[in-house]
Amino acid sequence: MSFNVVSLFAGAGGSSTGYVMAGGKVKLAVEWDDNAVATYKANYPNTPIYHGDVCQLSVEEILKTIGLKSSELDILDGSPPCQGFSTAGKRDFCDTRNQLFKEYVRILRGLQPKVFVMENVSGMVKGKMKLIFAEILKELKESGYQVKAKLMNAQYYGVPQSRQRMIFIGVRNDLNIAPSHPNPQSNIITVGDALQGLKDIGEIVYPEGKAKTIGLLLKPWQDGSDITKGSSFGLKKLDMNKPSRTITKTVRKSMCGHLHPLENRFMTINELKRLHTFPDNYIFLGKFEEKWARIGNSVPPFLMKAIAEHIDNNILKQCIDK
Repeated sequence: MSFNVVSLFAGAGGSSTGYVMAGGKVKLAVEWDDNAVATYKANYPNTPIYHGDVCQLSVEEILKTIGLKSSELDILDGSPPCQGFSTAGKRDFCDTRNQLFKEYVRILRGLQPKVFVMENVSGMVKGKMKLIFAEILKELKESGYQVKAKLMNAQYYGVPQSRQRMIFIGVRNDLNIAPSHPNPQSNIITVGDALQGLKDIGEIVYPEGKAKTIGLLLKPWQDGSDITKGSSFGLKKLDMNKPSRTITKTVRKSMCGHLHPLENRFMTINELKRLHTFPDNYIFLGKFEEKWARIGNSVPPFLMKAIAEHIDNNILKQCIDK
């Protein structure tokens, strides 16, 4: 028996792919970015998608679309934009993007799903951002849920990438089941392991200008700051014998991005799909930079698969048995 999901801030479908891999069915995806929506539709043409501002989406419209009543949905999923929390950004406490979680909470309180999953970056528990973390936790608990938050690193769940994220899991109070997270499931998978058997590496893009010069000097696992004496030059050369560094949303030919371990070129989109655990046949649309951004902004499917399988086995199926 499959479980059903509504995915807010769905992006290009990283979370959705994980849920589908775990046997779930996404009843509705919500996303505003044009390229992300086009990418999502290309891979999931039969999944309803709300293309617009989540602030304008009513609970009533969601319930009508998914054909369920309040409290009947199994999982509400969402990754509110995290740039304001990220250690890679300015971590501005007043960043308006940090307030979008309130829209998630509004919909959570209206839908009253059995379980919710909310993903965000690890930076939200560092420094002054702990105040926002505490506010988020308070709001989620006051929505009628037992809540547990845990930092999870995707590299321990079959993802060949060191990517640490905060995962909130909540279980509705009336179900009387404590929320929990999956234990680490796999050994570290290296870049070399991940790229094995990849026959079509796809379009090759080379660094330009100063980035090309720095790229030639970098050894595996070094980044641009090692060459430019502390500069924020964002080039990172991967190592075949280690997992990938965290794939971020931004690549610039003259400044930043992940370089191939053995060649002075950027990782291709097909290679990034392997490092992020998207299927080889997953479609990404647009320019090289747009495809890279869709991957860098997404939840690795294997990470969400592990979370979804754990929730299905330890929470949803326990509800049926009661």
